[in-house]
Amino acid sequence: MAKDITITVYGADQICASCVGAPGSKDTYEWLQAAIGRKYVADDLKYTYIDITHKQDDPAHQAFVDRIYEEDLFYPIVFVNDEMVGEGIPKLKTIYQELDKRGIELQEA
Repeated sequence: MAKDITITVYGADQICASCVGAPGSKDTYEWLQAAIGRKYVADDLKYTYIDITHKQDDPAHQAFVDRIYEEDLFYPIVFVNDEMVGEGIPKLKTIYQELDKRGIELQEA
């Protein structure tokens, strides 16, 4: 079984200008927790939300926040550990594929 998997969502309260009509970053963060929790045993999953409008204490998070602004990336952006699996409007199928690769246990039917 996989251990220590972190799902990180980078986003902001204001919806990305290119993502008008999409849910907000916080809504996406909460939606992902619910959707993943219905499919997988979430004992080894941690969730982190990074508000890109605030300075980050962690240099790695700050470097990625800087990259979001420099490259005009669409947010929210979803990572499974160090793998970016969603940008703008994340797709559950892509996130599930990454969790499957990492051996996350499925819920019993």
